[in-house]
Amino acid sequence: MSFIKIYTDGSSRGNPGPGGLGVILLWGTHRKEISKGFRLTTNNRMELLAVITGLEAIKKKDLPVMIYSDSQYVVRAIEEGWLKKWVATDFKGGKKNKDLWMHYHRLAMHMKVKMNWVKGHADNPLNNRCDELATEAADGKHLEPDKGYEALVNDSDQR
Repeated sequence: MSFIKIYTDGSSRGNPGPGGLGVILLWGTHRKEISKGFRLTTNNRMELLAVITGLEAIKKKDLPVMIYSDSQYVVRAIEEGWLKKWVATDFKGGKKNKDLWMHYHRLAMHMKVKMNWVKGHADNPLNNRCDELATEAADGKHLEPDKGYEALVNDSDQR
């Protein structure tokens, strides 16, 4: 059985600051690149949103998915069961990025997802391309709002 490969990377210029994500989907001879830029976000949010963006782009939901990320935060949270604990405790203790983690959780529960960590800024050409896509998006014009992050920042400003 074939599987879909997804390479992902996230970037932010400042943490928080403008950010971007880069995704490459591979299935057979098909290749698709995706990038998006956001006006205010964090690096961890972009790393996780890149994974979500890749999963959302899949049309054949019944195929296994292999995701390659250079984010230990994302890979370990999924592969080592941290996310399951966070969901079970409703992110007790102030775990960050609940909105994105819950979005990922809802997507992944209907898919066969396996995460693999790759060393960033190394000799993996697909990870390096995702990094280029993410940084170009972060440096772009007409950046989208990261609604979840901006709502959190606005909420804390009101206190």
